[in-house]
Amino acid sequence: MDTDSLIVGLPAGSLADPSRGGNLINLLKSAGFPARGYDKGGPSAFPITPFLIGWDGRPQEFGAQLGLGEIDIAIAGDDWIRERVLEFKFEFCQEIAPRKILSLQRGGVSIVIIARQTEAASCDAWLTDMLSRNPLVTMVSEMPYIALEWFLAKSNALGFGQSHAAFSVQKFKTPPRIPAGIVIYETWGKTEAKVKNGSVDFGLEITQTGSAIQNYGLRIVDEIMTSETGIWANPRIKENPAKYDLARMFLLNLYGSIFAENKVLVFFNAKKEDVPRVLEYLRDNQLFGDEPTMNEGANFTEFSVQMDTQSTRLPIARARFDLATLGATHIETIPLESCIPGLSVVDF
Repeated sequence: MDTDSLIVGLPAGSLADPSRGGNLINLLKSAGFPARGYDKGGPSAFPITPFLIGWDGRPQEFGAQLGLGEIDIAIAGDDWIRERVLEFKFEFCQEIAPRKILSLQRGGVSIVIIARQTEAASCDAWLTDMLSRNPLVTMVSEMPYIALEWFLAKSNALGFGQSHAAFSVQKFKTPPRIPAGIVIYETWGKTEAKVKNGSVDFGLEITQTGSAIQNYGLRIVDEIMTSETGIWANPRIKENPAKYDLARMFLLNLYGSIFAENKVLVFFNAKKEDVPRVLEYLRDNQLFGDEPTMNEGANFTEFSVQMDTQSTRLPIARARFDLATLGATHIETIPLESCIPGLSVVDF
C-alpha cells in the first residue's frame, strides 16, 4: 500500500453530478482539491495535490474498504457505512469500525420501515400481530442488514426472540432458505411497489420527504435512523503519521469550505467621528467575537465583518442599510470560499 499518499474514496453516482448531491465537486474545489475526471465518470485525480489518490467507487462499498484498509478515507452516507459494518457482523462474525470524522451537511435522509395500511395504532402492535400469525415473515430492503438489526431487536423486545431468530438475506425473490424467522430480500429500488403489491410483508425504505411512500398508499410504521453524507476514516490511519497528517490537512480544508458556506465578508469605511456609533452597532448585534477587525487610517477606519447570508435575526440587507445610516461608505460584500477557525476543529 502507498504509505506516502492519502487514498480518498470518491462516491460515484448523484454525488459526482455537479447539479446534484450537494455540489460535491465544487466543495472539493473550494477546499483546494480540484478533482479532474470526477464529474465525468472517472478516473478521478487531484492534479495540484498529487499526494491525494482518488478511488472511484460506490458509497455502498466504502464501509468494507475502510474497514479492511483498502482506502484511507471516504465520502459516504452514515446509512451505507452502517450497512457494511452490520454485514460483516452478521455474515462473517467480523468487526470493522470506520470512524466518521466530519459531517458535510448534505444528503440528509431517513431510514424507515414501511407497510401497507393497518388498523394497528403503533409499530409494536402491528408487528406483534404479524409475528403472532406468521412463523415466517418477509421483508424487502436495499439495506438488508440494517433491516435485520432492527427486526431482531424489535422481535426480541416483543417476546418473539426465539420463534423468529433465524434469518436469511436473499436476492429478490428467491425461495426462502428457512422455514421460520425472517427472509429479507435485497433489492435495487422500488421498494414501495414490492410492499404495495404484496410481494413481501413489509420493507425498509430510504426517504427524504416520504412523498413517494404516501403516493403508494403505504404507511411509515417506524423510523430507524437519519443519515447524512460525511467523511469517514479507517481508524488505523493514526498508526501511519504521514497518512494521518495528510488526512488532517484534507479534513481541515474541507471543514473550512463547509464553514464558509452562506458566509460573506462585509468591508466598509467609517469617518473617525462615526466610529463609536459603528462600534456600538456591531457590539449590539454581536457582529464580532473578542474584538472587531479594524484598520485605522488618518481620517477613516476600515472595518471587516463576517456575516451569515441566511440569518433571519439580522438579514445582511438590513445590516448594510443600518451601517450606511451610521455613516459607513464603500460597503463591499465578498463571498467566502473558505473560513478555518483553527486546527482544533479536525482533532480525531
